[in-house]
Amino acid sequence: MVLKVALTGGIASGKSVVACFLKEQGCSIQEADTAAHALMKPGTPAWEKIVAHFGPGILLPDRTVNRPRLGAIIFSRKNERLFLNRLIHPLLLRKIREAAGRAERLGRTKIFVSVAALILEWQFADFFDRTIVVHCPENVQILRLMEREGLSRTEARKKIGAQMPADKKLRYADYVIDTTGTLENTRRQTERVYRCLLRDYEKMLRTSSPRPRAEA
Repeated sequence: MVLKVALTGGIASGKSVVACFLKEQGCSIQEADTAAHALMKPGTPAWEKIVAHFGPGILLPDRTVNRPRLGAIIFSRKNERLFLNRLIHPLLLRKIREAAGRAERLGRTKIFVSVAALILEWQFADFFDRTIVVHCPENVQILRLMEREGLSRTEARKKIGAQMPADKKLRYADYVIDTTGTLENTRRQTERVYRCLLRDYEKMLRTSSPRPRAEA
């Protein structure tokens, strides 16, 4: 048995840093965004539908999907974003379930963590036992995005605006980690949350264990 945890938050909020700290504590980490990209490899059913819908201009010379170009389209056109979501999300949830199942069968960890910016938007939250929301002020997100992806301020705002607002995500949180400060501060918060998750795991074991039979 594993405790299934969603680690989410807005783009450039610091999810990857928190995931690294949780991995150091012994959690099994799945990058859901990486799994989603794998679903769009050339020749896969999803890839074929993407090319049929968006046209061959969406591809790079090696036939892989041009992710920046696709991102520019879906972040500016809601109907195209909905098309991609309806295509990828059921497949991705299956991948998350499979990864959690593998972690459970291997028995090497107590806590399985799936990292994705859009878990709440995808309505996957019910699959998980706990949800961690990573957040920071929007101006910090904008600066991080500009530096990380070479975007203009307007482009960064558009990407952030396409996601669920941070204050709404926080309503779904069992635990919150604020990454505004130093790395050491983020580490301390993550270690505190990890200790809480361990307690949640132990409680789950107690409540799911069958009652011992009464002696005759």
